[in-house]
Amino acid sequence: MRACKTIAVVLWALPWTLVGLLLGGLGLATGGRVRRTGRVLEFWGGGVATLLRIFPLVPGVSAVTFGHTVLGRSQEALDACQRHEMVHVRQYERWGPLFVPAYLFHWVRLWLAGRDPYFDNPFERQARDETEDSFPGRFE
Repeated sequence: MRACKTIAVVLWALPWTLVGLLLGGLGLATGGRVRRTGRVLEFWGGGVATLLRIFPLVPGVSAVTFGHTVLGRSQEALDACQRHEMVHVRQYERWGPLFVPAYLFHWVRLWLAGRDPYFDNPFERQARDETEDSFPGRFE
Protein backbone atom coordinates (compact mmCIF):
# COMPACT_ATOMS: atom_id res chain seq x y z
CA MET A 1 0.00 0.00 0.00
CA ARG A 2 2.89 2.37 0.80
CA ALA A 3 4.34 1.87 -2.69
CA CYS A 4 0.98 2.79 -4.24
CA LYS A 5 0.86 6.00 -2.20
CA THR A 6 4.42 6.88 -3.22
CA ILE A 7 3.61 6.33 -6.89
CA ALA A 8 0.44 8.41 -6.53
CA VAL A 9 2.18 11.43 -4.96
CA VAL A 10 5.01 11.28 -7.50
CA LEU A 11 2.51 11.24 -10.36
CA TRP A 12 0.37 13.98 -8.74
CA ALA A 13 3.41 16.30 -8.59
CA LEU A 14 4.78 15.17 -11.98
CA PRO A 15 3.69 18.17 -14.09
CA TRP A 16 5.84 20.52 -12.00
CA THR A 17 8.60 17.93 -11.61
CA LEU A 18 8.90 17.95 -15.40
CA VAL A 19 9.40 21.74 -15.32
CA GLY A 20 12.16 21.26 -12.74
CA LEU A 21 13.75 18.49 -14.82
CA LEU A 22 13.76 20.72 -17.90
CA LEU A 23 15.37 23.61 -16.01
CA GLY A 24 17.77 21.26 -14.23
CA GLY A 25 18.70 19.65 -17.55
CA LEU A 26 19.50 23.07 -18.96
CA GLY A 27 21.65 23.65 -15.88
CA LEU A 28 23.51 20.39 -16.50
CA ALA A 29 24.09 21.37 -20.13
CA THR A 30 25.71 24.61 -18.92
CA GLY A 31 28.08 23.12 -16.36
CA GLY A 32 25.69 22.43 -13.48
CA ARG A 33 25.58 19.39 -11.23
CA VAL A 34 22.89 17.06 -9.85
CA ARG A 35 22.45 14.75 -6.87
CA ARG A 36 19.61 12.59 -5.63
CA THR A 37 18.22 12.96 -2.12
CA GLY A 38 15.55 10.32 -1.56
CA ARG A 39 13.08 10.73 -4.41
CA VAL A 40 14.15 14.33 -5.06
CA LEU A 41 16.71 15.48 -7.64
CA GLU A 42 18.69 18.57 -6.66
CA PHE A 43 20.36 20.63 -9.40
CA TRP A 44 22.82 23.46 -8.86
CA GLY A 45 25.29 25.63 -10.67
CA GLY A 46 25.54 26.46 -14.35
CA GLY A 47 22.43 28.01 -15.84
CA VAL A 48 20.45 27.13 -12.70
CA ALA A 49 22.52 29.61 -10.68
CA THR A 50 21.94 32.30 -13.30
CA LEU A 51 18.20 31.60 -13.38
CA LEU A 52 17.92 31.91 -9.61
CA ARG A 53 19.84 35.20 -9.57
CA ILE A 54 17.10 36.67 -11.78
CA PHE A 55 14.14 34.51 -10.64
CA PRO A 56 11.10 36.74 -11.20
CA LEU A 57 9.32 36.16 -7.88
CA VAL A 58 12.33 36.55 -5.59
CA PRO A 59 15.48 37.63 -7.43
CA GLY A 60 18.56 36.21 -5.76
CA VAL A 61 16.74 33.33 -4.07
CA SER A 62 18.95 30.44 -2.89
CA ALA A 63 16.72 27.63 -4.15
CA VAL A 64 13.32 26.90 -5.65
CA THR A 65 11.32 23.68 -5.76
CA PHE A 66 9.33 22.26 -8.67
CA GLY A 67 7.63 19.00 -7.70
CA HIS A 68 10.36 16.49 -6.90
CA THR A 69 13.17 18.72 -8.14
CA VAL A 70 15.02 21.45 -6.25
CA LEU A 71 17.11 24.01 -8.10
CA GLY A 72 19.85 25.69 -6.09
CA ARG A 73 22.42 28.38 -6.77
CA SER A 74 25.19 26.20 -5.34
CA GLN A 75 25.66 22.98 -3.42
CA GLU A 76 26.18 25.08 -0.27
CA ALA A 77 22.89 26.89 -0.88
CA LEU A 78 21.09 23.56 -1.28
CA ASP A 79 22.64 22.23 1.89
CA ALA A 80 21.62 25.35 3.82
CA CYS A 81 17.97 25.29 2.79
CA GLN A 82 17.37 21.59 2.09
CA ARG A 83 14.94 21.06 4.98
CA HIS A 84 12.90 24.11 3.93
CA GLU A 85 12.74 22.95 0.32
CA MET A 86 11.69 19.43 1.40
CA VAL A 87 8.61 21.02 3.01
CA HIS A 88 7.81 22.45 -0.41
CA VAL A 89 8.24 18.98 -1.94
CA ARG A 90 5.62 17.68 0.52
CA GLN A 91 3.38 20.63 -0.41
CA TYR A 92 3.66 19.63 -4.09
CA GLU A 93 2.77 16.07 -3.09
CA ARG A 94 -0.34 17.40 -1.39
CA TRP A 95 -1.37 20.04 -3.97
CA GLY A 96 0.02 18.47 -7.16
CA PRO A 97 -0.54 20.58 -10.28
CA LEU A 98 -2.54 23.06 -8.19
CA PHE A 99 0.44 24.08 -6.05
CA VAL A 100 1.87 26.80 -8.31
CA PRO A 101 -1.52 28.40 -9.04
CA ALA A 102 -2.34 28.39 -5.30
CA TYR A 103 1.10 29.83 -4.45
CA LEU A 104 0.70 32.56 -7.08
CA PHE A 105 -2.85 33.32 -5.91
CA HIS A 106 -1.53 34.05 -2.42
CA TRP A 107 1.40 35.97 -3.92
CA VAL A 108 -0.94 38.33 -5.82
CA ARG A 109 -3.43 38.61 -2.94
CA LEU A 110 -0.66 39.59 -0.52
CA TRP A 111 0.97 42.00 -2.98
CA LEU A 112 -2.37 43.73 -3.59
CA ALA A 113 -2.88 44.01 0.17
CA GLY A 114 0.51 45.70 0.54
CA ARG A 115 2.07 42.75 2.36
CA ASP A 116 5.24 40.86 1.51
CA PRO A 117 4.14 38.22 -1.00
CA TYR A 118 7.09 35.95 -0.21
CA PHE A 119 7.51 36.16 3.55
CA ASP A 120 3.76 36.32 4.26
CA ASN A 121 2.84 33.55 1.80
CA PRO A 122 1.21 30.69 3.77
CA PHE A 123 3.29 28.09 1.90
CA GLU A 124 6.50 29.88 2.91
CA ARG A 125 5.27 30.40 6.47
CA GLN A 126 4.57 26.68 6.76
CA ALA A 127 8.06 25.83 5.47
CA ARG A 128 9.64 28.27 7.93
CA ASP A 129 7.50 27.01 10.82
CA GLU A 130 8.45 23.38 10.15
CA THR A 131 12.14 24.21 9.81
CA GLU A 132 12.58 27.01 12.31
CA ASP A 133 16.34 26.42 12.52
CA SER A 134 16.87 26.81 8.78
CA PHE A 135 15.91 29.67 6.53
CA PRO A 136 16.53 29.89 2.80
CA GLY A 137 17.42 33.55 2.54
CA ARG A 138 19.03 35.18 -0.41
CA PHE A 139 22.45 33.84 -1.17
CA GLU A 140 24.27 36.84 -2.60
